[in-house]
Order: sequence, then C-alpha cells, then structure tokens
Amino acid sequence: MVVKIEVLGTGCSKCRRLEKNVKEAVDGTDIEVVKVTDINEISSRGAMMTPGLAIDGEIVALGRVPSVEEIKEMVEERQP
Repeated sequence: MVVKIEVLGTGCSKCRRLEKNVKEAVDGTDIEVVKVTDINEISSRGAMMTPGLAIDGEIVALGRVPSVEEIKEMVEERQP
C-alpha cells in the first residue's frame, strides 16, 4: 500500500506542475505528499535531474512531469 509520494524539485515550473499533478492524482486518499526542495537531499537520493517523483522511497520518474493518469497508474501498480 502506497503511503508516501515525494516530489523532488527546487521549485521550477515543472516541479510545481508535478506537485499539482500528484495532489490531483491522490486527492481523496490517505497518501502523504511531501515536497523535497533541498538540493543536497535530492542529489543524495540519486536524482540528478528534476523534477523527480518517488513513491515510498523508490524514484519512479526523473526529468519529466508524469500526467495525473500516469501517476494514478503508478500508485495502483504498487497497491496490494
């Protein structure tokens, strides 16, 4: 069961769009959405491009903005 989605990005327009898409994708669920803006933390996680998307600690997208539907599919794939 997915419990946490992290948006990795320093605040660029793509990062903000990804955060918006994630919030829309998980609206009405108990999934926690966290925005990680610290560049040192982002790079320590192996993300050399932003925005990044991590689901329960696993980076699932880098350097692009997945659509709302794609994010929903990513979450559903990780549900038991």
